[in-house]
Amino acid sequence: MAAEGARTAVSAEPAAMPERYQCRMNESHLSYLASPAWAETLRTDLLPWLRRVADLGDDVLEIGPGPGLTTDLLLETTGRVTAVEVDPDLAAGLRERLRGSNAEIIQGDARTVELEEGRFTAGTCFSMLHHMESPQAQDELFARLSRLLRPGAALIGVDSLDTEMIRQGHRGDTYVPVDPDTLEARLHAAGFADVTVHRSNAHQFRFTARKPAPSS
Repeated sequence: MAAEGARTAVSAEPAAMPERYQCRMNESHLSYLASPAWAETLRTDLLPWLRRVADLGDDVLEIGPGPGLTTDLLLETTGRVTAVEVDPDLAAGLRERLRGSNAEIIQGDARTVELEEGRFTAGTCFSMLHHMESPQAQDELFARLSRLLRPGAALIGVDSLDTEMIRQGHRGDTYVPVDPDTLEARLHAAGFADVTVHRSNAHQFRFTARKPAPSS
């Protein structure tokens, strides 16, 4: 369970929209990701699965939090969250909103930003992989995550299936969908084991993996 201070510090208000943002994400898409409706969907659908599939430990790395509604949930399930957001305005807004909580918000590219290797008890990436510029960039992120996690730590993620509805919602966005049928091999190549990938509904898939512990 999260520290009590982390719970009380998180605002109950919907995430505020920044006046401008750097990532290629259309305004209606970003507005929805900061909305009470999306917050409720995450709480009723994502949170139970997250609690069920892995022990996150007490020092979680989140990649691409955006407005931070997933960060709010992570703060309820772990002691500390380090969230890395590439967009300067989104990072600044989330840092201000979560000031005083057990969350550290870092602005930068998670593939290169300075972080201690072997530190984190779990890694998460929720609906952000398809906003990276290429499959190569995604693979670079997987490899970096493998280095940043402790042996035995879980990687937990969600991303979108490539459907017409999802494509319509991403008009004007950076949109590089991940093929769930190839993801297992890609995560193995990055150094992960115990990979599972499953389609959770008609528009989304979920995955888990684990950084192997050293051989005895």
